[in-house]
Order: sequence, then structure tokens, then C-alpha cells
Amino acid sequence: MHCASCVAVIERVLGRTVGVRSASVNFAAESALVEFDEKAVSEPQLAEAVASAGYHLITGATDGQTDGHVASIKAEGHDVSTTRTISIQVLGMDSPHCAMVVEGALKNLPGIRNSELDFANQRAKISFDSPLTAEQIFAVIRDAGYKPFLEEGRAEDLLDREKVEREQEARIMRRKLAVGGILAVLVFLGSFPQWFPFMPEIARNPWTLLLLTAPIQFWVGSQFYNGLKLLVKYRTADMNTLVAIGTLSAFLYSAAVTAFPDFFMRGGIAPELYFDTSAIIIVLILLGKYFEIQMKGRASEAIKKLIGLQPKTAIVLRDAKEVEIPIIEVVPGDRVIVRPGERIPVDGKILDGESEVDESMLTGESMPVHKKAGSMVIGSTINKFGTFSFEAAKVGKDTILARIIKMVEEAQGSKAPIQRLADLISSYFVPAVLGIAIATFGVWLFFGPAPAFTFALVNFVAVLIIACPCALGLATPMAIMVSAGSAAGKGILIKDAASLEIANKINTVVLDKTGTLTVGKPELTDIVAWNNAQQPEVLHYAASLEQRSEHPLAQAILQYAASLDQKSSHPLDSAIIAEGAKEKLALYRLEDFQAISGKGLRGYLFDGSQKYEAHLGNRSLMEDIGLSTAPYEKTIADLESQGKTVMILAAEREIKGALAVADVLKKESAAAVRTLRKKGIDVWMLTGDNERTARAIAKEAGIENVMSGVLPDQKALKIRELQTAGNIVAMVGDGINDAPALTQANIGIAMGEGTDIAMESANITLMRGDLRLIPEVIQLSQRTLRIVKQNLFWAFFYNIAFIPVAAGVLYPFFGLLLNPIFAGAAMAASSISVVLNSLRLRSV
Repeated sequence: MHCASCVAVIERVLGRTVGVRSASVNFAAESALVEFDEKAVSEPQLAEAVASAGYHLITGATDGQTDGHVASIKAEGHDVSTTRTISIQVLGMDSPHCAMVVEGALKNLPGIRNSELDFANQRAKISFDSPLTAEQIFAVIRDAGYKPFLEEGRAEDLLDREKVEREQEARIMRRKLAVGGILAVLVFLGSFPQWFPFMPEIARNPWTLLLLTAPIQFWVGSQFYNGLKLLVKYRTADMNTLVAIGTLSAFLYSAAVTAFPDFFMRGGIAPELYFDTSAIIIVLILLGKYFEIQMKGRASEAIKKLIGLQPKTAIVLRDAKEVEIPIIEVVPGDRVIVRPGERIPVDGKILDGESEVDESMLTGESMPVHKKAGSMVIGSTINKFGTFSFEAAKVGKDTILARIIKMVEEAQGSKAPIQRLADLISSYFVPAVLGIAIATFGVWLFFGPAPAFTFALVNFVAVLIIACPCALGLATPMAIMVSAGSAAGKGILIKDAASLEIANKINTVVLDKTGTLTVGKPELTDIVAWNNAQQPEVLHYAASLEQRSEHPLAQAILQYAASLDQKSSHPLDSAIIAEGAKEKLALYRLEDFQAISGKGLRGYLFDGSQKYEAHLGNRSLMEDIGLSTAPYEKTIADLESQGKTVMILAAEREIKGALAVADVLKKESAAAVRTLRKKGIDVWMLTGDNERTARAIAKEAGIENVMSGVLPDQKALKIRELQTAGNIVAMVGDGINDAPALTQANIGIAMGEGTDIAMESANITLMRGDLRLIPEVIQLSQRTLRIVKQNLFWAFFYNIAFIPVAAGVLYPFFGLLLNPIFAGAAMAASSISVVLNSLRLRSV
């Protein structure tokens, strides 16, 4: 590279290369830092891309890399070992503005190459050159008011450490709130003797109030002083800056009045104290911060539960012996042994043996999947029956579960919630107010009447106090708190403000099938009798055969048989009862039971007088025993076309009938879909089922748009495709496999009866699992957002409208000055209006 334009050329070439996430070229060092997906593009391909632009390079991977791949690309002959990439947790960096503050602080450090900040997961990936060290980076981040620690070690240890840090932070805040609350009450009572005449004289003394307020100002509110440090050192501002300047101004002004009351009387204005203002504002805002902390960390808890699914050990064959080893020591090619009831350690292909595997925690499908030699198995799923061995194919970060964990994190990090208006405006608001306050002081000092300094100081403080946005801090959380309380009474749990801001814009709802649209477990739906048999007889045979089976299909039959003597609205009841089965069936004695893997089961039934051989299973089983299903094929095919699993019953070498089992639609699903469509919202169904089964369920629910055959790691991609088309998407699901899609969607809605991971990955949880609550969520969002906007308007109106008055613009015309006590009253009025306006949401 011989000029600065070479930088743009190389960055453009690399940026257009498939798989490249970011490219930063340094002309002076003749180097480039490139982050790319090593599955999509290789280092030689990167070299070819740069060579096509007329440049030559060599590559070398940095140390400390995590997901993806980071390469330091330098001109031949240069040292490539000086670039390092670290991944760190940054506690407290939980909004776009916080990420901007951290990024601004890092830019002041020489040697920083690149920084990727993920505020949703409070993580940062930073690339830097020596002699800069990680400790220096940590010092700058701490200086900006955040708590960093290096992500090293096992994922479980990192998450435990994060939890400890959060609990410690919450414990300190509780202690501060307890002390600050008691002191603030005493200050408030002592500040208004006309309202509380019972307070002793010493409690009303200004020096007593000063001593009581000082611990609140400098200990309870110590965290707000990071805002002053940001302003001075990094020339940026946040809500902490506003709180610190406002409360400190009130406190210092009151302290000055306490120490020098005669000085302030010289202007003809009776000195007023604002210790109560300072104390109460700090305690209230800290209380809001405490509640906010309680709602944070949900993403890491979800990730922790995902990680908890992974087995800790695996049994492998080493030197022809079975050895139990930690799962991190399993390598591709290992022969792994899995016994009934155990979790499968890693992904792989079965070598010998067969079994039924419960994959519901990953695929969401309630039916166990039959596995035999050559079948692929997924790590962390549960082996139900047989013992088998398989060859490990994908381990560690390459397993499906690990990819789901990664996708949850990435979707959380890439989601773009509405930026907090208060933080955005405050970054301009605070410097503007400071400028106005300083200008006010200068004008009054040089052009004001005597005593000029008194007038200047009083008006300076009045401007700062009137501009203190205490109501700004309450505008959103107060509305969310009331709205969330109202919603909770209806069974709707809302995680954060951003969800309510976005929910009213939803124009597309994607519904997962299993457990969301459907009940989530198989139920007996049809009984067909042939060859002079009756439905109760077919049920009696089938239930007797299944009595020793743990298979979900067997449980569906047994549960129905057991419910016959109970009041039920099952659609089969009328037919069964009409044919004589009015009471719970007394099952036949089962002998010589045999489960035939992948086909069905066989057994001998004894009714007290004679023994019958009976079979229950699929077509293959009927063929094995020499019975043809051709005469019944139309009925069987019709049932299968409705997405049902059909089991054929044979007794005494004759086909007697068939039973159909399916995951049935919830009774409220169709009504919910109709309501959403009436509101002009597109409704989609997302499922891993085949097209025929998916269409059958969708038709019953009234859904026209279907995405079928979608694998767990493709669900988030399907949501992203809808978003790319310009849709605001809500994803509704209940399973672990839905977690990436829930976090990728603009709004993730989890069903309350679903997994904890789905609920913690979602923005909103429907505790009743009733889809009819989705339209209510949208209506609640519209009302809440309207209240939030009103709150923000009044909060700023009270502040901004009085700033010119506080600066003294009315004095030349009317001789009026704004006493700081009225500035405090305006602040109180703005807070009260926000609270009262928010309380209107209780009636929603």
C-alpha cells in the first residue's frame, strides 16, 4: 500500500467477499484486521481477493479468538504476533447509549484496532496491538462506569461469575436504598415544619439536614458521579450526568445557604433549602435502577439452561474398553455408547443397535424418533429404550445444541430495539443546559444589578435545578411498571420497555405448531373397526397391548381408555359409549409382550377363558405377519393426510381395525388466528413437520401461510427472511428449539406452559398459553406507548419551558425571577404528572 486510497480499495474488496464480517485496514502499519466465517471463506481465498486488487499479503490468526475467525493480515515480512483479540463481559452496558459511551472511551486508547459491542448480552470483542494490555482496556472501561471481566474458562463458570456479580450489585443497592430511604424520610419531614409541626427543632435545623443529606448525596448516589467523570474525561453524557449535576447543584446550593444565609439574603430573596429535593431524587432514581437490575440478565439465564442440557460425561470405547470421560475430551471418530434413559453426549451416526430417541427438547416434536444403524443422532437428546453405539461426528461448538446457544446470543446481539429516547436526548440536553447555566451566570455577573454575584449564582442554580430531568427517569419505567402489573393480571408477562414500544407495529405473527397451535402431546382422535369388529373392541385390544409401553402413542391410547368413566367432551366419546363402552375398560392380561422396533408390538391377550395373539403397528408389521392392508388403504391414507399417525390392529390373524393418534389443535387456536387476520396481520405457521401434515393442521386453524420441514437451526433464518421483506415479526413458541427464532424476531412471545428457556429468550410470556392474548398484547402496547410519549413530553415541557424563566429573561420586562424553590416545585409537578398519567394504565 503506497497511499491512503489503497485502504479504501482493500476494505471495499474484503467487504464484498462472502463470509467477511468486518475489515479494518491500517495504512501506516500496512496491515488489516479481518473477521470472517471460516466455514464460508478461507485465508487463501482472502489472499486471492486482495491479490485481485493488486496487493500481496500473508495471513496469521490472532490469539484469543472465539466464535468465527479473526485474522491479522500483514504485508510480507511484518510481525503478525502483536495483534490480540479478547472477549469480555461488560456489566452495566445494557443500552445502545451505554455501548456508545464504552466505544467512545476505548477510542481514546492508542492501539485499539477494532471493537464489537453487544449491549444485549453485555459483551465486547476488542482487537488491539501491543504494547497495549487487557488491563489498560479494563481500566478505561471501569473509568467509564462499567464493570468488565475477561471471558475465560468454561461457559458454566462464566455465567456463574456473572450471576455472582449481579447479586453483589443488587445487594449493595438494597443496602443503599434501606439507609437512603430512612434518611430521605427524615430530611423530607424536617424540611417542611409547617406541614409536620411534630418534628423536633433539631430535626429542622439546616445543619442537621445537611448532615442527613450528605451520606445520601455522596454514598447512596455515588454511582451517579460516573456521569460527571464521563462529561469531564470523555466529553459525553448520560442519565447519570443529569442526576449528578442536578442533585449536586441542589445540595451545594443548600449547603451554601446553610453556611452563608446572610450572603443570599443580600439579593432580597429569602434563602431556600433543597436538601429534600436532592435526597428524594437520588433515592427514587436508585430504586428505579434496582428494579431494572432485577429484570436484566435474563439472556444469560436462558443460555445457562441451554448449557445445562449438555451431558457432563460420555462413555467411549478406548482400546476395546468402555471408558467414561469428560465430554470435552470426546473427539470426532470416537465410538460412543448410549444406554436407555441417558442423554446422547454429542452429534453423530449410529453404528449398531437401534432405539427410540426423544428429540423434543431440540425439535419441539412430541413423538420419539426411531433410530437405527446409519441414523444421525443429536447431542443432548434422550435415548428412551435401546442401547446403541455411534460414531461422534460433531463435538464442542459444532453440535446442534451449541449452534442453538450461539444463535440465541447472536440474535440478541443483532436485534435493534428502539433506542431509549431519554438517553439519546440527554447526550445533547445536558451540555446545552450547562451552556445556558454558564451563560446565565456570566450575563448576570457582568450586567446584572447589585449584588450581581448573588443574582448570578441564584439564577445559575435555578437553571440547573429546573433542568434536572427527574421526571425523565420515571417517564418510561413508571408506565412500564403500571402496564406490566395490569398485563400480569391477564396472564401476560412483559420483560422490557422495548417490547411494548415495538409490539404495536407488528404486522406478521409466526406461530410454532407443536405446543403453540397444538396441545403438544398426542391424543387418540379416531377408532376405525373392520371385519365385524366394533370400536370398543378395537380400543380394548389396543389398550391391553399397550399397557406395558411407555411410548407417547401408547400413553395416548391408555389415557383415553382410562378416561371413559369420567365426564369428557372428547369427540370419540359419543361413538364409543353408543357401542357399549360406558365404563373404564378392564384390560386383558398381557403375556409374552414384544416390542418390534420401528414397526409396533405383539403380545398374547388372556380374557379369562382363552388366549389371543394380537399385533398393533404399521403396514410393515402387517406385511411381516402376512396380512394385506390393501382393502383398508383408502381409510388409512385419509387419516394420514390429516397429519395423523395410524396404528393397525390385528387379532387372531385378522385385521380388526385401526387407531389414529395426533397432536390436536388447541380449542382457542382458530379463534385467535381469525382475530389476528381481522386486524390485518399476516399469520404464518412454522413447523418441522412434512408439508402434508403441516397443511392439514394449518387448514384446521385457518392459516394460509405455512413454512414446513424447517429444522431447528433454520427457524431464526426464516424469521430473518420475513424481516428482510420489511415485516415487523412476532414469533410465538414454547420449545428450546424456538429460542433462536424468539430472539431473532422483533418480538418473541413464549407460551407459559413451554420451557423456561423459551420464556427467558422471549420478550413476552403468555402464562395461560392462550393465543387469544396476542391481540391484547398489541392493544396494550398501543396504549402504553401513547402514555410513555405523553410522559416524555410533559417531563421535557416542565423543564424546557421554565429554563428561559430561570435564566431571568422576564426580569427586564416584569422584574420577575424564578426562585429555585419554584424550580423544585416544577420538578415535583413534572414527576407527579408522570406518575398520575401512568396510573391510567391500571384500567387497561
